[in-house]
Amino acid sequence: MTIGAVIQVLEAVAPPSLQESYDNAGLLTGQPSLECTGILCCLDATEAVISEAVEKHCNLVVAHHPIVFSGLKKLTGDNYVQRALIKAIKNDIAIYAIHTNLDNVIGGVNGQIAKKLGLINLRVLAPKENQLEKLFFFVPPEAAEKVMSALFAAGGGKIGNYSECSFRVSGTGSFLPGDEARPYSGERGKRHEADELKIEILYPRYLRHKMLSVLKENHPYEEVAYEQIALENLHQEIGAGITGELEEAMDETGFLQQLKALFHLPVIKHTSLLGKKVKKISICGGAGSFLIKNAIDSKSDIYISSDIKYHEFFDADGKIVIADIGHYESEQFTIELLYHILQEKFLNFAVLKTTVITNPVHYL
Repeated sequence: MTIGAVIQVLEAVAPPSLQESYDNAGLLTGQPSLECTGILCCLDATEAVISEAVEKHCNLVVAHHPIVFSGLKKLTGDNYVQRALIKAIKNDIAIYAIHTNLDNVIGGVNGQIAKKLGLINLRVLAPKENQLEKLFFFVPPEAAEKVMSALFAAGGGKIGNYSECSFRVSGTGSFLPGDEARPYSGERGKRHEADELKIEILYPRYLRHKMLSVLKENHPYEEVAYEQIALENLHQEIGAGITGELEEAMDETGFLQQLKALFHLPVIKHTSLLGKKVKKISICGGAGSFLIKNAIDSKSDIYISSDIKYHEFFDADGKIVIADIGHYESEQFTIELLYHILQEKFLNFAVLKTTVITNPVHYL
C-alpha cells in the first residue's frame, strides 16, 4: 500500500478544496508513490513525534496541524519547525496535514467533540456558500436507474438527513446522428425523436469531475447531454463549527463539571453563568472567537471553543456562556478520529496513535 492510497482515504473524508485559503493542509514531506510502512496519527508533527514514528517504523505521520504553516527560507534547525522537518526528511518520513478541511466537514473535528458530549440533532454552525452544484442530464427511461444509482453511489443526491434525492420530468428529445455517429437509437442522417427523462441531482462542488465521469461511464448515449451549474445555496454539512443538543437539559455548573471530566481539563475559562438550563450547545475546536456571534444567533446556551481573547469574552453580553477549554484540549480527540478513519479502511495495517503530548501550554 502506498502513501498515496492512505491520502486518498483521508481526502475522501475531508477534500483538500475545503481548506481555508490561509491553510497549508496536504502532503508536506515525502512522496505519495512510496510504500507505506506504518501510520502515526497526531495533532502536531513535532520533532518528538517524528522520533516516535522512526522508532515505531511508521514512515507516514498524519497530523491535524500543518508543521509548515508560513513560508520557510532556510532549514538550519533554528526552531522546532525546522528541526522536525530535517528529522522527517533525513528519515524518509512523510508528513500529511489534514487541518481546516477536517474542521469544515460535519463528521470532522467538531463532530468528534459533539460525539464525546453525546449531542444529537447536529448542524453546522456556519454553513458555507458556493459549495453546491446541480447536474442536469437527459437519459432514456430504461437507463435512468443505472445512471442515477451510480451518481448516488458517487456522492450525489444528499440533502441533510436525506439521500438519493433527485427530480425528473419526462419529455421528447430530438437529434440527427451524423455520418460518423453510433446512435443508441435512430439512424444516421435522419432526425430522430425519443422519450427521455430530464433528471436533476445536487452534489458538493468538490465532486464536480467525479460526477461527470460517472455520468459518462454509465450513460448509454455516445454524446451525453448535460449541464452543471453552481448554486448559491448553503451547504448544511460543510462549514465552521457545529451545534447540537443534549438529550436532557442540565444546569450550567453540572454541565461544565462534566465537560471538565470528559476532556481531562485542569481549568475552564468561562463567562458569567446565566442561571439557565443547558440544552443547545455550539462548538468550535481550536481558535473559535470568530463564531461567537453565530453561536448567539443559533440560540445556543453555551459555546465551547478556545483561544478567546479578553475583550472577546465581553461579546457573550449575557446571551450565552462562553467556555474556553484550551486549543489542544479542544482538539485532542482528533487523533482518535484519524485513527478510526484509517483503521477502518486498513484493518491489517499498522495505524497508531501518538503517545507524545504535544500541548505547549501547562497549568500550575
